Parts: sequence; structure tokens; C-alpha cells
Amino acid sequence: MKMKFKYYLGLAAAALTMVGCSEEFLDTEPTEFVSSSQIAEYSEANPGLQAANVSGIYATMYETGTGGTTGHDDYGQKGYDLYSDMLSSDVVLAGLTYGWYSDISRMQVTQDYTIQDNYQVWRYYYRIVFAANNVIDGLGGNDAMPESDAGKLYLGQAKAMRAYAYFYLSQFFAEEYDPAQPILPIYTEPVTEAKGLSPTSEVFDLMISDLNQAIELLDGSSVAALQEVDKAVAQGLLAYVYGAMGEYEEVQTITEDVINTSGHSILSAEEVVYDMETGTGGGGLNTVNNNSWMWGVDLTSDQGLNLISWWGQFDIFTYSYAYVGDPKSIDLGLYNAIPDNDVRKNQFQVVDGFGENHPLPINKFYATGRTLGGQRYIDTDYVYMRIEEMYLLHAEAAAKNGDEESAKNALTTLLSERMDDTSYLDGLSGQALEDEVYLQTRIELWGEGKSYLAMKRNKATITRASNHLTDAGAEIPYNDDRLTFEIPLSEIQNNPNINEQ
Repeated sequence: MKMKFKYYLGLAAAALTMVGCSEEFLDTEPTEFVSSSQIAEYSEANPGLQAANVSGIYATMYETGTGGTTGHDDYGQKGYDLYSDMLSSDVVLAGLTYGWYSDISRMQVTQDYTIQDNYQVWRYYYRIVFAANNVIDGLGGNDAMPESDAGKLYLGQAKAMRAYAYFYLSQFFAEEYDPAQPILPIYTEPVTEAKGLSPTSEVFDLMISDLNQAIELLDGSSVAALQEVDKAVAQGLLAYVYGAMGEYEEVQTITEDVINTSGHSILSAEEVVYDMETGTGGGGLNTVNNNSWMWGVDLTSDQGLNLISWWGQFDIFTYSYAYVGDPKSIDLGLYNAIPDNDVRKNQFQVVDGFGENHPLPINKFYATGRTLGGQRYIDTDYVYMRIEEMYLLHAEAAAKNGDEESAKNALTTLLSERMDDTSYLDGLSGQALEDEVYLQTRIELWGEGKSYLAMKRNKATITRASNHLTDAGAEIPYNDDRLTFEIPLSEIQNNPNINEQ
């Protein structure tokens, strides 16, 4: 189906300007956080003093410039979700008017450590590591066990966020899981002395330890807002960590518990897509009020996000790059793999003026007014994790564990809200069942930053469809070095313990 909108490309494009990037060396104690040394001596008696620091960690996930640049692709976690979606090739850069993401789409960044995007990814996640270390140190250190509920909450969240940061670093800067391979410096205290690369096994051991402690500390606690990590989110992160290791028995157990105890429910068929004929249905995956969302942030215009935002890069109903010449579309191979009786097919439409071969996600992600370029200040929300991920991880783990009945049950529960006939699942087994889970993960979580993680877990080879502007038809294995970022030039120049990739 092709849609027509009034399209004022020239006028809108003229109003946008390019902004260059500036490099900033990694700051171990960013200015928006209260100094650890200033409050550490008081925090044990009054853990609430750490509230501002914990809040600062969460703000880092959506604020602009947190990767240390002024780039219009520097806006926190969702920016790196888009990086990963393009590297996995499920998201297509459908225009080159302004050039943001062109080096990512062409896989040039991942072959040249001098390109700023490598630094941006590295700097963002280590910024969170150091911020989390400040909180942990202020609450008594890595071995502390606070007595107060507030202390347990903040320490649990800080440890979960440190693990979150190391997890994404481990995915972005290592081609695959190899326990003996040195991959990252480990920092667990608020120190500035540069460290060398630690082996993968030690990085993952730290993540597992942090997340298990976080789960224990957060058990029984409630959070004030969806942007905060609770027990279920920490469990979800742990499932991702074990999945990256191939420890699927752990994944199956953890995800089953989250599904059964978190209280979150799968988006219904009506909720997951906007119905253009009736003008109803669908939350546009734009609100934290969706009960499927486990982790996300409630954005308001008061926070001042506008041009530089994930919505600006993805949504043609937001006044920014997607609207004026750099839209993001679905890989045609993946689009064609969605059955016609699957409601998610209708999440994507070809829109006049945006490319004949580029179905856009206008019925999955959209500003509520649905006016081209209409949203100026962002009040549509960001999603970081939703319950559907747990069902898909559970199905993946069960299939790989040989528990095909559980895998099919989890898939059926999800797909019964996406299509009217799931009986085809009954005939799947072995590799065919594993392949189906992987496909459904790519379809369900398209544009949410999860395809790259699934590609690595499943050791998949991606094939870029004909609508990619570069490297169309290329087949790229999951461990190709073009899919992994380089340790940035600034780190090699400033860290005497790292002198090569």
C-alpha cells in the first residue's frame, strides 16, 4: 500500500543545518553527577543522597551529547540501537541528504578507528560505568550490603547499570564470545588510572555478579518511574548476558520467571499497529503506558529534545531528518518474509516522496498527531525493553535446549496476537524452529536495537536486500569485523596499556 502526504521537502530541508563533532576525552566524573568523594561519607547514613547520581545515570541514556560529541546521532541508548540495527542490516538508510549514519550504513566506521562514531560508542558506555562506580563507591563499595531499602535500591540499580554498559561494550567491541580474548578494560572503582584489556571471561563474570546482586537487592522493591531498573529489568539484562555466552538453560529459567512474575503483558494485535483505515488502534510504541514495556523513559517537551533524537531520525511525523531526506526503512528481504496475514506487515508502508522500495514504519513508530514533520519537541517516549523480548528469548533458549514444546508455546503465545493462524509452528523442529524464532525476533523487535544482539547469538549470516543504498546483495557473517566497532583512536592515544585493536 502506498500512502500520500503533503510533502514540503525543500522548505523543511532548508531549515536544517549540519553540526560538526568535537572530541572530548573520557570523563570519569561527569559534571552532572555529584562528586563521589563529596558525599560518600554521608551516604551510608542517608542513601537518599545518591538519588541525584542515580537519576543522572538514567538521564545519560536519553540526553544529547552523552557520547562526548555534538553530532546529531549522539543522543544516548537509542542512538546506539539505531547503529546496531543498521549494522545488522534490518534497518535501511533510505536517503543521504544530510549524511548522518552514512558511515555506519556503509560499514566504514567499523573499519577505521579514527572515525568519531567509534569514540562516541566507547565514551557513552564508559561514562555510565564510571557514573555507576561513583554510586557504588558512595554506598560502601562493591562488597557493601546496605541495610536501608533506599540503599539497596540505589546500589542494585547502579550495579545493574554497570552491567548494562559492559554488556553493550562486549557486543559492540568483540566479534563473538571468546572467553580467552582480551576485549575491554574493567573499571569497578571511581579511579582514573588507565587499565589494559581484560579477557572476555572476566568481563562477563563481572556482569553476572553485578546482575545477580542487583536482582537480590531489587527484590521486593518498587521504582518511581519506568526509566529505573527494577528486578525484572535486571533479570532481562542477565538473560541477554547468558544468551551472548550460549548459556541457554540459564536464559530459559530466567525468562520464564520474568514472564510469570513481572506483571507485563504482550501488546495485542490492535495495540501493535495503527489502523489507517479506521484511524484507531496502536500505541505507536510511543508511550510508557504500554503494559508490555518493562523499561523505557517518559519524555516530555520540558526535557527539550527536538531535532537531535531517535524520533527525529526514525519518524517522518517528527520534524527532523527522517522527514526531510534521510528516512529509515525496513530491509526488503525481511519485509517480504512477513506473512500477509501478520498484522505487523501493516506497520510498514511505502509513502509517496520517500522511495518506492522503502516501506517506512509509519504505523509502528509515530508521533501521535501523525502530521508530517508535526512533532517539534519530543513528547513521545523511548522503549528500552519490553516483555515480548522475554518470550522470544525464552523460545530461542528452549529451542536450542531441545525443549521444542516450550519454544513453540512461547512463540504461539506471542504470534496468536500477530496472526490468525499459528498452526504452521506445529511442523517445525530442529534448525527450522530455531530459524523461525530468529526471524520472529527480527520482525517483532524491528527498529528497537535487538536484531544485532540476536544476530550474534544465532551466529547468523545477514544478506542485505536490494533496497540498501550500498552493498546490496552482500552476505556478511555475524563475526565479520565490519560488524564490530574499533577501539577509538583517543583511547589508544591516551591509554598506555592499549596500543592496538
